[in-house]
Amino acid sequence: MNGNDEVKKASARRTRRSFLVAAAGAVGGYEFYRWIDRAPSDELLQEPLRKALNFNAAVSRTIFDERGMTPTYPVSKSSELRVNGNYGLKQALVPESYRLQVVGVDQAKSFAQYTDDVTAWDYKYVAEQGKYEGHDTKVAPRAEGAAAAPAPNILPAFAAAMEEYRKAQMQKPARGQEEAGLSDSGLAPHTPGLLLTMNDVTKLPRHELVTQFKCIEGWSEIVHWGGVRLKDFIAAYPPAKNAQGKPPKYVYMETPNGDYYCGFELRECEHPQSLLVTEMTGRPLTQWHGAPLRLHMPIKYGYKQIKRIGLIAYTDDKPDDYWTKLGYDWYAGL
Repeated sequence: MNGNDEVKKASARRTRRSFLVAAAGAVGGYEFYRWIDRAPSDELLQEPLRKALNFNAAVSRTIFDERGMTPTYPVSKSSELRVNGNYGLKQALVPESYRLQVVGVDQAKSFAQYTDDVTAWDYKYVAEQGKYEGHDTKVAPRAEGAAAAPAPNILPAFAAAMEEYRKAQMQKPARGQEEAGLSDSGLAPHTPGLLLTMNDVTKLPRHELVTQFKCIEGWSEIVHWGGVRLKDFIAAYPPAKNAQGKPPKYVYMETPNGDYYCGFELRECEHPQSLLVTEMTGRPLTQWHGAPLRLHMPIKYGYKQIKRIGLIAYTDDKPDDYWTKLGYDWYAGL
């Protein structure tokens, strides 16, 4: 056998081996895909993928522990933030009707803004609506006036509670009209708490911040923000301690009437760069940017930076989250 024959023979062996390895890899990859695709769903995401997101979040918390500071920039580098999403913003609020509901405050009855039922507050909306000029590449909202599909086999106690809720709502707009539906963390009727005006918020020390807003879609912009630190707000309206004498772990926020909602860990809200925003680019917020009050949390992706905050609630129960219900990551850390 000459040298060429030996090379051809060795090459044939390797070609067969490579083909078998590639075929086995393809079959294994396909079976792995089928295993994931057939796995039980956890909030519109297959269970293995949800577990992977939770694992990534645990690693991020261990490494960063919400200590990291986001880079800041000169104002000259900032630009007008694009509008992306109008969940909970489709109707323009009458400014005088705005109140920020705050629930779970320590010694709430000692505050002048205390009320026995924050859910009874009625937000007013203007008749003429502004034109939405943003874009939204996500799912389409439910048609106006359309109700969510009824859940089958509703327990009588739950049905009675929902009837009480509907009575408490009276003539208010229906809640949870966007794609993710009702929040599981919405307040029950007759929940006591505080009703704050914008003056109650803006009397806190004012801060300006120029940071990068990052969207999960892959774009980012440097924005000039103005408002009050969420940390200062929490200090002014502190959470009541739980039965173990510790502050609650979570903070829940939603828009008026609960169409959009987000959940956070308390320590994320106490990050020194978490801001309750009242101004952008030196001007008051507009309707589509979340007037009169929105969140900027630069250690999170944009879908956690809720616009038009109507409720801030302290809780020990992990809060519901709009985009988590549609398959996204609850943590959303950068």
